[in-house]
Amino acid sequence: MVAIICLLGTSILLLCLKLHALKQSAREIRTSFESALQNDTNVVIGISSRDRDMAALADSINRVLQLLRQEHLQYRRGDLELKNAITNISHDLRTPLTAICGYTDLLRKTEDLTEAQSYAGIIRERADVMRELTEELFSYTLLTAEGDADHAESAEETNVNQVLQECIAGAYPALTARGIEPVISLPEELVIRTLNRGDLSRVFSNLLNNAVKYSDGDLEITMTADGEITFSNTSQKLSTISVGQLFDRFFTVESGRSSTGLGLSIARTLVRRMGGSIDADYKDRRLIIRIRL
Repeated sequence: MVAIICLLGTSILLLCLKLHALKQSAREIRTSFESALQNDTNVVIGISSRDRDMAALADSINRVLQLLRQEHLQYRRGDLELKNAITNISHDLRTPLTAICGYTDLLRKTEDLTEAQSYAGIIRERADVMRELTEELFSYTLLTAEGDADHAESAEETNVNQVLQECIAGAYPALTARGIEPVISLPEELVIRTLNRGDLSRVFSNLLNNAVKYSDGDLEITMTADGEITFSNTSQKLSTISVGQLFDRFFTVESGRSSTGLGLSIARTLVRRMGGSIDADYKDRRLIIRIRL
């Protein structure tokens, strides 16, 4: 009987010690969790207990905290990015709008037909800049509002060669106006992919528009039979660092105005929705944008 009582006493003591250790671990987790939330630190939650379940609980909470920190950091970056973008876009819209108002006043005052035509041409040019900016913003808004399923439903077998040729032909007047005579190399084999034809056309158009803005006067476009398309041009305005940011939302090269910085970001989003990849490189003062479909 004495042995049984001693065994029960020992068991009760061990259970009490176990319960005390669990309560201590719970207090440690609570205190560390509250501190991590209030101070936004990267310190992980640790416990003194060796209990497996409590250790697993602490690990699970640490993983959740890590995700929360990442989301919080992304939110702060996005908020700062949005504020900067609004400032830049407001400036880009205000500049042509101010010019339109100024030349409209001059147009009203002049009686010289030649001057009037010159003012009207400038007004039209600035209006086109505003239209381009607003259309790009509108397109990006629609793109982010749509889901991947919306694009997948409209996918169809598409002749990539033909879409690229059509886009080059459409951009040809703008390219030649900048003194750019594109060098084009396309395969004899047809490159067929199941994707959204309109999205693909938008991608090519955005890349061509990027060349019109930032090329130093040349452009090479090549496509291989396995679906790799490369746009390459010389650009003294860029650097390795800026090229690494080309696909970021609202990023613009400093010397390139009248741009929201959304064109290449839109292109990347669309290419990824097609299941492809897009990247940029900068070698020997040449910007190389490569798409794989």
